[in-house]
Amino acid sequence: MNHLLSRRDFVKRTAGAAVAVSAISPSLAFAAGSDRLKVGLIGCGGRGTGALLNLLEAAPGIDFVAMGDLFPDRVASSLERINDTVAKKELPTEAVQVPPERQFSGFDAYQKVLDCDPDLVILAAPPHFRPRHFEAAVEAGKHVFMEKPVAVDPAGIRKILELAGKADQKGLRVVAGTQRRHQQHYLDIMERIRDGAIGEIVAAQCYWNMGALWVEAARNNLDHLIAGDWTPMEYQIRNWLFHVWLSGDHIVEQHVHNIDVVNWSLDQFPRQAMGVGGRQARTQPQYGNIFDHFAVEFEYANGLRTQSMCCQIEGSNPRVEERIVGTKGTAVLSSTSGRILGPRAYEAPESPNPYVQEHADLVRAIRQGEVLNEAYTVARSTASAILGRMSAYTGRMVGWDWMMNASELDYTPEAYAFGTHPVQPVAIPGTTPLVQAATPAGGPVQAAKRLEKARHAGPELFS
Repeated sequence: MNHLLSRRDFVKRTAGAAVAVSAISPSLAFAAGSDRLKVGLIGCGGRGTGALLNLLEAAPGIDFVAMGDLFPDRVASSLERINDTVAKKELPTEAVQVPPERQFSGFDAYQKVLDCDPDLVILAAPPHFRPRHFEAAVEAGKHVFMEKPVAVDPAGIRKILELAGKADQKGLRVVAGTQRRHQQHYLDIMERIRDGAIGEIVAAQCYWNMGALWVEAARNNLDHLIAGDWTPMEYQIRNWLFHVWLSGDHIVEQHVHNIDVVNWSLDQFPRQAMGVGGRQARTQPQYGNIFDHFAVEFEYANGLRTQSMCCQIEGSNPRVEERIVGTKGTAVLSSTSGRILGPRAYEAPESPNPYVQEHADLVRAIRQGEVLNEAYTVARSTASAILGRMSAYTGRMVGWDWMMNASELDYTPEAYAFGTHPVQPVAIPGTTPLVQAATPAGGPVQAAKRLEKARHAGPELFS
């Protein structure tokens, strides 16, 4: 896929990507349960371990055969948790078949897991590594479950989109960790929105406002760095949530869920963003270089504007939901409920566990030959969140076409090795530059062509 993607190009490219989902039922999720699938886990933190357990719960006939993480202690603690949970939930113990020779650590652990020839891999390392790991999985011909977000910068998004096309060509099934797209009450409400239950959509708001996160862990991690137990690179990766090159900041790592729902409801993605944000409550060094609050106005191709808000500040009022406003009603959605307010009022019934459902849908698609590739949708929602972050970091309005075609922002380190790795300063709106890479990808001629194309794509601002 050409990296020069406009909104129109993207819509054309993704229009044919079908996604089949349904509620969990033995007749669907377990229809071909005798077909055993070998599974490898890449990234053995809390989410990766949880995803593996969700998969074991979602379908029979799963053989967990290999696991890898940068750190050996993470591999050990993950396997211990998996074995304990399998025993407590009375899941099939024979599903866990990971002897010591198939437990890997180090920067090449992901490749060693793939070399064990699984049918399906779970990609759950810190988000920075997602393009690298997805590329290896697609090249190896593996079906993929990958956690959101799928990149932290425009360079990573372009790589994911290129790989999505290759996955299609190889007939691979790909599911992303945007589990709301597999949650029944979200599906019910979206169907009613499409059927005109709220009329024409005129606005939307989405939120992920919560208290502090990883407070004790962040402090303990910093103690290890100060004591010299860890190098700066190891410290940052273990404390990945608070370093933008690894997490993308919480607007990308967490709030992407809500932004994805708005994109889904509108069946498009934003043409530009104007954002604000800052770092006021979490100013201590253990919180790396990310912000603690954002507010972004996204504008879509038809002139519709939406509001996005997220924070991780202790003592703030929690709100995690999406509101889709139409001319005849409003849809209000959260992880626990979905309803429509207005003349066609509706209260959706409780949904099955979406973290299990997403794996049931993936396994069914693999076994029954259904088309299922969510790499496109999760890439465009991740890109939307990055668009908002870039605007908030710089104080500039940022356009989608400019970001996708001209921005050379790439957080890839010079080398993947333990040792020194300087922390970039916290962004300052109005001071932090919009284009931060020193060497344009593809050379100056290619960069100039991309910038010229972007200049003709709309009224976005340029640096």
